[in-house]
Amino acid sequence: MGKLSFLEDGIRELHESGLYNTIRVLEGPNDPWVRMDGRKRLNLASNNYLGLANHPELVKVAHEAIDKYGVGAGAVRSIAGTMDIHVRLEEALAKFKGREACILFQSGFCANSGVIPAIVGKDDVIFSDELNHASVIDGARLSKALIVRYNHNDMNDLEKKIKEYTNFPKRLIVTDGVFSMDGDIADLKTIAELGEKYDCITMVDDAHGEGVLGKGGRGVVNHFGLGDRIDIEVGTLSKAFGCAGGFAAGSNELVDWLKQRGRPFLFSNALSPSEAAACLKAIEILEKSEELVGRLWENSRYFKARMKEAGFDIGNSATPITPVMLGEAHIAHGMSKRLFEEDVFAVAIGYPTVPKGKARIRVMVSAGHKKEDLDFGVEKFIKVGREFGVIN
Repeated sequence: MGKLSFLEDGIRELHESGLYNTIRVLEGPNDPWVRMDGRKRLNLASNNYLGLANHPELVKVAHEAIDKYGVGAGAVRSIAGTMDIHVRLEEALAKFKGREACILFQSGFCANSGVIPAIVGKDDVIFSDELNHASVIDGARLSKALIVRYNHNDMNDLEKKIKEYTNFPKRLIVTDGVFSMDGDIADLKTIAELGEKYDCITMVDDAHGEGVLGKGGRGVVNHFGLGDRIDIEVGTLSKAFGCAGGFAAGSNELVDWLKQRGRPFLFSNALSPSEAAACLKAIEILEKSEELVGRLWENSRYFKARMKEAGFDIGNSATPITPVMLGEAHIAHGMSKRLFEEDVFAVAIGYPTVPKGKARIRVMVSAGHKKEDLDFGVEKFIKVGREFGVIN
């Protein structure tokens, strides 16, 4: 391997420490039951919260968009890649979120990488929750601003640090809306109040709140009834919406500025028209009915209650994300492997995604699961959990 021989050592160390991530391959659509390695397995690992990734109405409009627009936009948005369907999706998202305007990005990761460096720079400061998503962390690093981490969801620590770091032209508070590993919700109401009190810009990455929290899945800002008191909302279209892409919503001035300075918007190809069409249909479905969101929460409550009854530690999640806390990485990875052998696909999460000693299997139920699916999953968790001695 020559110059890259160090990679061999790194990969071996990952295997030895139980941190090597085996990437499973789906042999069909991302549904409640998926085909993997030639067998049907219960899918408890997907972010497809509402079951929209293979929804027939979304599939239909995606096909129609390909017939009308082709398979790709053919350019970046700022040159020849903006199609009327992109504009319609941005308008629909702004209306859905109750904001003045919206801008599309290629993914939620791209949205954070584009928004944060466009808002703050090397002379500014960012106050970032210590458990923020990697895309927020990377976006903050790209900005070259001073990054001040505050203790997770600790508003006293945040206020203390805001008072310490005062001599900056711009100060940005940024947080996940729902923290993806633990399923807890940011104290966004207090963040809004601190932003107003100390003249800080406020931003939330609501990747796991879109389609889950708020009226009809309008997200964490709507959940708390904050309106435009949070300056910037970043979201993804790849989880509850079942498609792909990301966005930022806020004022007309914010979106206008991001169209001039958001680097992924300026330098990476536009979202494909079929994806945009499917996203539009997903919003239409959510505006018509809260049935899918309601079913998601019903399934979540049922699964959590059964797992708790069985004796599992499922943390303090306030959302459908269910962390099955196991402590050591080798236990989490071993249980995940055994569950897969029992036809349950549930992924182990260990360091560095979560701190050492806090490894877990993160379970993601969806609106598409039936009660009997969840019963099957719980029964297999009980069987494997007993084998590993984590429950009696």
